[in-house]
Amino acid sequence: MNSFLALFPHAWLTRLTPFSVIALIMIGVTNTPRVMASESPASNNIKQVLIFGVVPQQSTAQLAKLWPPILAALSQGANYELQFATAPDIPTFEARLKAGVYDVAYLNPYHYIVFHEFPGYQALAREKNKKLKGIVVVRKDSPIKSLEQLEGKTLAFPAPASFAASVLPRAYLKNAKINVDVKYVGSHDSVYLSVIQGLVDAGGGVQRTFNNLTDTQKQQLNILWKTPEYTPHAIATHPRVSEVHRQALLEQFLKLSTTPAGQVLLSSVDFSAFTAGEDKDWDDIRSLSLGSLSKPLGEK
Repeated sequence: MNSFLALFPHAWLTRLTPFSVIALIMIGVTNTPRVMASESPASNNIKQVLIFGVVPQQSTAQLAKLWPPILAALSQGANYELQFATAPDIPTFEARLKAGVYDVAYLNPYHYIVFHEFPGYQALAREKNKKLKGIVVVRKDSPIKSLEQLEGKTLAFPAPASFAASVLPRAYLKNAKINVDVKYVGSHDSVYLSVIQGLVDAGGGVQRTFNNLTDTQKQQLNILWKTPEYTPHAIATHPRVSEVHRQALLEQFLKLSTTPAGQVLLSSVDFSAFTAGEDKDWDDIRSLSLGSLSKPLGEK
């Protein structure tokens, strides 16, 4: 149990309710399904609690504001209850995926192919008619107008294995022999703020998280460059999640965009609709033959 809770920083644990701490301990010591009584007093139905982990591209506070209403809608009338979870930074999120903390996860395409191998996360859904593009941003008043002008500059990225926001732009810079100093700052939001505040010369993100910035923040940034397009983030389930729950969850994801209320929820995180996902959908990521999470480009 102690080794499991070590994955969770003390400051983060202290903000949890006693029930949440107990739930985390249960995840660490047993694979027994977590269940809760239906909220309806007249019902004897039991709902299984599924921990839904969201990659921390944005701040924990922002994710905790945006995602619970979506998960509540996905749980409405279902035989499960989705419980929101995330991590203070992307490397911690990766450690929790490896430990199998999350029953369901929204994770980047590189994370998906890594954690499909172990502990065996299975593709369930992905955004419909959407491709993932990374971006490099600079301050609006920056004299930098091309990637070549980044030579010798300092760039911020969320984490080594942030696929479109870090791996793709760093790979391009490496192949173009453009030498930069790299700082990993933990999240997309931290990248954008670092650029706005002039702490770095440029930074990597993705179009969706850029779109989620406030108008004031966006007005202070220019998109310098965009990466090629790839299969977007996955919704994936841990092997312990039953096929019954997988199918029920997939149906809820597919239905979400068919109602005005669902469309509003999806637009709050810059989504439009979901479609069923298959493991082979992410073969374009596999074809890149990336290395380890800590050194995906084979850095020394």
